[in-house]
Amino acid sequence: MYKVKLLNNIAKQGVETFNRENYAVSADVEEPDAILVRSAKLHDYAFGDNLLCIARAGVGTDNIPVGQCADLGIAVFNTPGANSEAVKELVLAALLLSSRDVLGGIDYIKSIAGSGDEVPALVEAGKNKFTGPELEGKTLGVVGLGAVGAKIANDAARLGMNVYGFDPYLSVDAAWGLRTNVLKADDLGAIYRASDYITLHVPYLDSTHHMINRDTIAQMKDGVRIINLARAELVNDDDILAALASGKVKTYFTDFPNAKTAGAHGVIATPHLGASTPESEEKCAVMAAASIVDYLENGNIRNSVNMPPATMPRYPGVARLCVFHHNVPDMIAKMSKLVSSQDINIENMLNTSIRGHELAYTMIDLSSATDALVSSVMELDGVIRARLLQ
Repeated sequence: MYKVKLLNNIAKQGVETFNRENYAVSADVEEPDAILVRSAKLHDYAFGDNLLCIARAGVGTDNIPVGQCADLGIAVFNTPGANSEAVKELVLAALLLSSRDVLGGIDYIKSIAGSGDEVPALVEAGKNKFTGPELEGKTLGVVGLGAVGAKIANDAARLGMNVYGFDPYLSVDAAWGLRTNVLKADDLGAIYRASDYITLHVPYLDSTHHMINRDTIAQMKDGVRIINLARAELVNDDDILAALASGKVKTYFTDFPNAKTAGAHGVIATPHLGASTPESEEKCAVMAAASIVDYLENGNIRNSVNMPPATMPRYPGVARLCVFHHNVPDMIAKMSKLVSSQDINIENMLNTSIRGHELAYTMIDLSSATDALVSSVMELDGVIRARLLQ
């Protein structure tokens, strides 16, 4: 019986993914094999020896000590793409709200609501203060063409916008999914120079910290509108506020308001609504739960942020040895020698690692296996964790 601990409220559809004959799933389980979490912070959480994996029902994993988990042989999963429709729709709303001063117009109507029969005349007299440009024919720069960025690029093109996309890590599959009229930018400078609107869809890394700053804003068109539904730290708050005050930036739409930006002139701020739809929460929960099940039962790794991807089909009557280890020479040979020394046949094998990372993962399908084999493997220098699936 596997034990899965729930932190935060998890959508029912995700919880129902677990077969209750094989899983105990609740917020109260102790010594869990897996944790399913949304926003709870785990940096000070005491991980038990039984914990094999953590799945985040969402994309960002800032609330999880990913590196520490890797050192302990704990796989961390997220749910890329599961909230892409929700985020895309909010970006489309941001494009419209940053162009047409709908929010200002609504506030104006509220301010004259008590004027009785004068309201229609006041509406006509005041409406010119809230005009703004149409999207058709304008240029949108999409920084990051993953699950969210690609959808935005395609839909913006359908709206008649000229769309440039920049993503140095664009996969072949993602490229095939883009409309032919989405143009490729060779660098970020091309995005900055060409775009009337810029929307950010990149992870927060050292290389993307404050990527929108005084110097990059200076490369942009006057009156550019910037949308950030990715990460707060991508934008330098002081620099964006200065650009808004000067008129260089017309509007900054952010899903991450703080003490500096909340209520600031030219800022449209929403309370982290990017993935806040029932459908998104359901899809994230189901995807996270499925990653847990496939890992616990089959050893397969999908959508991990700290382990290399690894999947092999399972066959009845075949045992599977799963090993996290340092990516060092001769490790596979040593494990194979231990297997053969016990007169066990290797039916199938997969070894995978991430280029430039010191961690590797190996799955070995065996004609038979014992706990003694696992103990022997664990004694090898460089092995972090080993387990046997029967």
